[in-house]
Amino acid sequence: MSFGQGGPQSQWDPWTPQSQQSQSQQSQQPQSQQPWNSGSSDNSPDWAALAEASEARAKRRRLFFIGGGALATVAIAGAVAVAVVSANGSDQASDGGSSQLPTTAEIPSATATEPSFAPTSAPPPLDPKDFVSSVKKDKAPLSPDLLFPGTQLTMGETVYKKGPTADTRTCGSAVQGTLPKVLDANKCTRLIRVTYTNGDTAVTVGVAVFDTEAQAAKAKKDADKKSIVRSLSGGGVKSFCTGAVCRSTTNSYGRYAYFTVAGFTGAKDVTEKSTGVFRAGDDLAEFAFRQIRRRGEAQASAAAEAG
Repeated sequence: MSFGQGGPQSQWDPWTPQSQQSQSQQSQQPQSQQPWNSGSSDNSPDWAALAEASEARAKRRRLFFIGGGALATVAIAGAVAVAVVSANGSDQASDGGSSQLPTTAEIPSATATEPSFAPTSAPPPLDPKDFVSSVKKDKAPLSPDLLFPGTQLTMGETVYKKGPTADTRTCGSAVQGTLPKVLDANKCTRLIRVTYTNGDTAVTVGVAVFDTEAQAAKAKKDADKKSIVRSLSGGGVKSFCTGAVCRSTTNSYGRYAYFTVAGFTGAKDVTEKSTGVFRAGDDLAEFAFRQIRRRGEAQASAAAEAG
């Protein structure tokens, strides 16, 4: 690459005495080079030629400095790029040197065993039915007023007034049809009755008590269409279901079997159109079930609190 015009750097410099050359040496240079003098006879320096030579040297220096500056810029840019790559190549920055890095033992291992804990579980809730399924666990007090409290009962929008109650240890004496035999065969120990009324509709609920759930379930199974609890009247409730057609139901829960007989006060028969009587019988059967279950819930809750 050429950095400008001019002869070789061994040319004579008028400001340096050691650079003088003989005229014979100058005359041996190729004709194509620019002479250093104008050919005057007094050997005075050619100031125009000297100026051109000085400008050529200055131009070479400028090109060199510009080229060197470009190379320096490239070098700085490369260093910055290396620094950026080095910084981005690390997930975390550290102010200290490599001597401050944690040792291998201090670094958590991805394959380390996870801590294990013994499985824990809350104890299963106590089943209310367990406390009303056997005489051994069903220890709460029992009476007509405890099983059927208050003076009236509201089911939905219907209000039933509570009438007379009865409690007997001779189960067969409070029932009729085929039911006395059924209760006796399964060893009924007690029978509680209560009557509710709504207008001219009356319902008697009879709850038979057994020692075990199996006995109560067997009594329910053995009962038929002629197994009927005796209606309970008195205390302002007229006689019902003594000679007229009535509707009866049978069911059991735990060690209790419960029966209903529903009809009209007086001698009026129940028919398929007597929807009020059917509803009253269902309401009182549902209430008997709820009360027996609540009895179990109360005892289960007390047992849980006692631990």
